[in-house]
Amino acid sequence: MSSTAPSKVLPSLRDDAAVIAVVGFAHASSHFFHLMLPPLFPWLIKDFGLGFAQVGSLMTVFFVVSGVGQALAGIWVDKFGAHRVLCAGLALLSISGLCVFAAPGLSGIYLAAVVAGLGNSVFHPADFALMNKRVSTARLGHAFSTHGLSGNLGWAAAPIVMTAAAGAFGWRVAGLCAGLVGLSALAVLVWNRKLIQYPVLGNARKLDLNGMTQARVSTIFLLRMRMVWLAFGFFFFVTFGFGALQNFAPTLLGDLYGLSFSVATSALSIYLLAGCGGLFFGGFLVTERKSFEYFVAAALLVAVGAALILAWGVVPSALAVPLMGTMGFFVGLAGPSRDMLVRTAAKAQLGEAAFGRVYGFVYSGLDVGLALAPLVFGFLLDQHRPGLVFFGVAGTLACAIIAALSLGRQIAKLQAH
Repeated sequence: MSSTAPSKVLPSLRDDAAVIAVVGFAHASSHFFHLMLPPLFPWLIKDFGLGFAQVGSLMTVFFVVSGVGQALAGIWVDKFGAHRVLCAGLALLSISGLCVFAAPGLSGIYLAAVVAGLGNSVFHPADFALMNKRVSTARLGHAFSTHGLSGNLGWAAAPIVMTAAAGAFGWRVAGLCAGLVGLSALAVLVWNRKLIQYPVLGNARKLDLNGMTQARVSTIFLLRMRMVWLAFGFFFFVTFGFGALQNFAPTLLGDLYGLSFSVATSALSIYLLAGCGGLFFGGFLVTERKSFEYFVAAALLVAVGAALILAWGVVPSALAVPLMGTMGFFVGLAGPSRDMLVRTAAKAQLGEAAFGRVYGFVYSGLDVGLALAPLVFGFLLDQHRPGLVFFGVAGTLACAIIAALSLGRQIAKLQAH
């Protein structure tokens, strides 16, 4: 007499697509709030008499708060589930827009940056834990691709919406518009709560994580892992360079290539939209390869070349915008393979029950990079050294390549044992 274990019912294509769409919409909203304040810099500089480094410090506050909160959010995701944590994050983002609208002065803008940073902190640990638990493995590459693509669309939409609203009605009304974006995303998440909820382990301590108990998979245990620090470093370097473009691309291209403000601003949107194209194609490439680190390195190497060409200023101004698009496309192309690389590393050493904590800490490298970038690159701009900014972008992407290859070697060692 034999017995067979019940087969696991895999999610249908329709279920997977619905989960991916809801999570993607929420992620787009979080990225929209990354750029809630930078498009308002010209108005804030004028009204409060600030310099580039000073307005850049607003984003430093945002990402410092987000980075610290992200590591904590990973713990909350593992304990309470992603849906509750995501709803809390979107509520905070909505409130941050209202803080801009009601700001009595510059202190109110800093408060908005703090609240938005807290709201933003939940998305990577919650989104990736949710996708890993609610999307079938065969479609994870497309899920990660759509996730990154939606984030880029949020980035691309924010400068358009915020600049248009501020130009027509003032920067306070632009903050109100941002708040409405957050409330819309929160409504979608609440409406679809049954779709994306999953059982959580709560305070249960006896888990089988490749032979380890829940007690061992603590924050201290994670911080001792070389794999975690390599992944953290990878995200730090990738976003440290991007932070220069996110905050100062119009000024950089205006100073180096004499582009008008509108053309230079469109170059940032083209960078982001080209990144969307890269993310889309990158999702199809994920399923056909196992050594994700080599693909990530090759794609980022092309982006390094584009950044160096822009830094040297050896091309006519007409090519500056296409080069920005090239850089964005190849950074985006690396995105899905990057996320699969981190997933492979986490699963190889810890199993799936600690996804929230791993993603929370690792992806906080994004926030640390984006927190420091405005200060460092804002200082270079205040010193009238725009060329050095693009050299910095190239250098940080090169460091990301080294980190990705090192992470791949670490995964190979873990799998060999």
